[in-house]
Amino acid sequence: MADQLIPRRDFIKLTGAAVAGISLPRRPGQKTPDEFARLVPTDKKLDPKWVASLTAPGKREFYRGDELKFIGMPVGGICAGQVYLGGDGRLWLWDIFNQLKFGVVDKSVVFRGEKLSAGGGANYIEPPLQVHPFAQGFSLQAETAETKTVRPLDSSGWSDIAFSGEYPIGLVQYRDPESPVSVDLEAFSPFIPLDEDDSGLPAVVMRYTVRNLTAEPVKVRIAGWMTNPVGLHTVGLGEARYENESKKGKSHTRIDFSLKPEPLTEHIRPPIVFDDFESDTYAQWTVSGTAFGPAPYERSKLAGYQGDVGGTGRFVVNSHNVRNGESVAAGDAHTGRMVSHEFTIQRRYIEFWIGGGNHPGKTCINLHIEGDRVQSVTGHDSNQMRRAHFDVGNFEGRKATLEIVDEESGAWGNIGIDDIRFVDSVSAVPLEGRPDVGEMSLALLGNPKGHRHIHGPSADEIPYLAFANPHELGHPRQTQDGRTTSAANTGLSLAPGASETFTFLVAWRFPNLELPKLGKVGHHYAARFANVGQVVQHIANNLPGLYGKTKLWHETWYDSTVPRWLLDRTMATTSTLATMTCVRFANGRFYGWEGIGCCEGTCGHVWQYAQAMGRLFPKLERTVREMVDFGVAFHPETGIVEFRGEYGNGYAADAQAGYVLRAYREHQVSRDSAFLHRVYSRAKKALEYLISQDPDEDGILVGRQHNTLDVDLYGPSSWLSSLYLAALRAGEEMAKETGDKPFAARCRKIFLVGQKRFVPVMWNGDYFVQRADPAYPDALRYDDGCEVDQVMGQWWAWQLGLGCIIEGDRTKRALRALYRNNFLPDVGPYRDKFTPGRWYAMPGEGGLVICTFPRGDRERILGNRPTWASMYFNECMTGFEYEAAGHMISEGLVREGLAVIRTVHDRYSPSRRNPYNEVECSDHYARCMAVYGAYLAVCGFEYHGPKGHIGFAPRVTPEHFRAAFTGAEGWGTYEQRIGKSFEASFHVKHGELRLRTISFDVPMAIPTSNVRVTGKHVTATAARVGRRVTVTFSQEVVITEGETVRLGL
Repeated sequence: MADQLIPRRDFIKLTGAAVAGISLPRRPGQKTPDEFARLVPTDKKLDPKWVASLTAPGKREFYRGDELKFIGMPVGGICAGQVYLGGDGRLWLWDIFNQLKFGVVDKSVVFRGEKLSAGGGANYIEPPLQVHPFAQGFSLQAETAETKTVRPLDSSGWSDIAFSGEYPIGLVQYRDPESPVSVDLEAFSPFIPLDEDDSGLPAVVMRYTVRNLTAEPVKVRIAGWMTNPVGLHTVGLGEARYENESKKGKSHTRIDFSLKPEPLTEHIRPPIVFDDFESDTYAQWTVSGTAFGPAPYERSKLAGYQGDVGGTGRFVVNSHNVRNGESVAAGDAHTGRMVSHEFTIQRRYIEFWIGGGNHPGKTCINLHIEGDRVQSVTGHDSNQMRRAHFDVGNFEGRKATLEIVDEESGAWGNIGIDDIRFVDSVSAVPLEGRPDVGEMSLALLGNPKGHRHIHGPSADEIPYLAFANPHELGHPRQTQDGRTTSAANTGLSLAPGASETFTFLVAWRFPNLELPKLGKVGHHYAARFANVGQVVQHIANNLPGLYGKTKLWHETWYDSTVPRWLLDRTMATTSTLATMTCVRFANGRFYGWEGIGCCEGTCGHVWQYAQAMGRLFPKLERTVREMVDFGVAFHPETGIVEFRGEYGNGYAADAQAGYVLRAYREHQVSRDSAFLHRVYSRAKKALEYLISQDPDEDGILVGRQHNTLDVDLYGPSSWLSSLYLAALRAGEEMAKETGDKPFAARCRKIFLVGQKRFVPVMWNGDYFVQRADPAYPDALRYDDGCEVDQVMGQWWAWQLGLGCIIEGDRTKRALRALYRNNFLPDVGPYRDKFTPGRWYAMPGEGGLVICTFPRGDRERILGNRPTWASMYFNECMTGFEYEAAGHMISEGLVREGLAVIRTVHDRYSPSRRNPYNEVECSDHYARCMAVYGAYLAVCGFEYHGPKGHIGFAPRVTPEHFRAAFTGAEGWGTYEQRIGKSFEASFHVKHGELRLRTISFDVPMAIPTSNVRVTGKHVTATAARVGRRVTVTFSQEVVITEGETVRLGL
């Protein structure tokens, strides 16, 4: 994660010199108002050294000091919870307990007078520091003839710590002039593209290599410890007995952490009822707004369609206010707040009933401690309330207030609350069914001889007593709530200059994942492993292969001529798969929020931007196509795909096109056509619904077009109609491959008409636009605005080998205009002028703004009271930026595209915030994985597994290019050199690659009459169309693991 641009304070103190290929002149005769030209300068004044760094190879970056404090690199398995590796090597966050929350840390911050939640960029504006919900860590004891020291393996133990995070492997170096040894850590969970099972293990591997730096022997011991964290959030004092049990296997020892439901009731204090609302006043509350009425609602007088809302007694709090005969919509339109009187926290939990809308930050109950919001629980899109609670054990004795919020005026704009009480034990949900009840394990791998286990040191005595002999401790000491800390250690004597690697494993199994509306969905890893011991045993038995393949992928990825900063950024966003944005249900289905805790249902119009999973773990994408898009979300009578799966929300134009395009991508990243034949009829029906929204079948969508801006557009939009054209091409190709000639012909006919109409209808002379329908004056419009996604369909088409869908050079000109009109080296002056919107790029930081109005007609287009969603136009959101930048690269605007991506990369420098947490509406936002599409664009990559086709047309250093590739059954390294001849090679590192044809971009001066193939006994011929040369083998070539095939022209 290099930060080579310039320090933020110097971001705009640039040379003033325009940079060739980046500073783009204003179009002659363009009527750009002076105000816009001031806010969005044509001359970007980019530092020439920075521009040169865009394509420089680069090298591994290490970070030290203050650069370490924000780092949180996901190091658990994909879809298996979220554990961060800190910059100092500590594991933190530990979001593995099925506690659904909003953001990495659910908090709010105030910026420029606005209070912003995690969805508003709170963790971008003020990045969280390390959070440790339970005691856990590692330490080293070193003994020489003169000294014996114990050092925690974190920032408290070493004077010089360096971090380099190249996902999936985090590297930490520990050095200190007073230490006789150095320590190097490799932290990871197995990550093997195409192997979603062994890449989804609920575990972190910590490999510590200790080296003797002295001229004499050094005795070293290394220890890991943990306080039993099972039931951390829901198990109250006295509800259970905690068990830390030592176990030995042939290749490891471990300590398993669990609990037993053996209540010790003498520790449970009587509950305190704070408010059961069984009165005709809100005596304990200060009420504002109209939502909550003058008093609690009598349950028998609630609207009948709400059903039995639950709760206790006759009265409840319910902000669906239809007391005066309002409609459903009007009832939800009321807003308001209730703030309790101040009280002192006296029990471990605050328990309550809650129902209503699932709008984080808008329909919720909040807990404030001495003025700061520390916890929040949101409704679950159901009128039926259920029990929930705040865990306030750490706040006992402090002053607090409760706040009941309804600030949502749209659908499900209500909140229900009842029976708030203070308790030491939450209501009777059986222990075994609670979300945070399961097992954890701390394992020490290798020969068990010499391994020690210690039970009982208190957390504040760790790490020093982690090396004690068990008999030295006496009786194990417990925490106040009965939890015990246990440690494991091992050691040996290191000769001068010698080194040894010690491997620890932290594993978990928490099977009780439950989602609103979906119920108990569980975890795939828990279905695979019956207990945590099986997880440990699997990794211990297979560690050489698991580590070897993870290391091989890492080496393959970085053995590349692609600029290293782009490799870093691409894999940093891929780590989103190892966060709580993503889970895999027990039945194997992949499921994703948009960001952590935000916006459910694997949202189609967000996830279609993300390209990493489709290339690295295509089976997971196929589960979504088959089980959701063309399964539970599909309406067979119409072809509509609900863009949030079971959560509904109906038709979205961009998502609907995306389902067709992604079906074709998943087919391409398959070995054969079996998947296509399974989904084709429904993919066809989905495309037919899109065609129905084009009643003239002229290739232009009309009517209501919902989209990822969360509102409906009306009138032709180049953005949405370009996606429609790309979907028609994908539909045509899928129809051909399945033998559906009539539908292929129909798609082709509509596409050709649309291709010819596209430019005349939507080109304004500089870029592509929306032709807003005047019949909908209150709808969001961007009209003549310069919008980031204006030719998104062509971005998809290049990735899928669908060719040019927009005629002429207009696409390139539009993207050049987008760079000129929307790219800001410093967003500050622009946002000072246009204030609505969230802050995902701060003053002094650069970015590509979603939509600008270079012709000065912003007010005419948006009106005096623009719709709320127009705030998006002023924002910088990384997924959109990556999509546009990757498309620029595909169109030959390489420096422009790289400049946009590098600007994002520099925004996420460790000196500023966590480089792995790209924020949009909440943390680790899925759309950020669009940068993998930019990587594919740099490679000029295309692939079709069933056809046995692969292609490369590198956009950076084509004279000598090397990069990692993935296919349906294997992955490896592609390399080419161009001189007087053209030479290329494919080295398969994992699995196999089946080929019948290969395409290259070859200079016209190189003849193609003679094709040389080495590594396989096969002949080949070449055919040229311009610079594109396609090599066809005389028979299928299968390159197996470890083999290399070379071709020459």
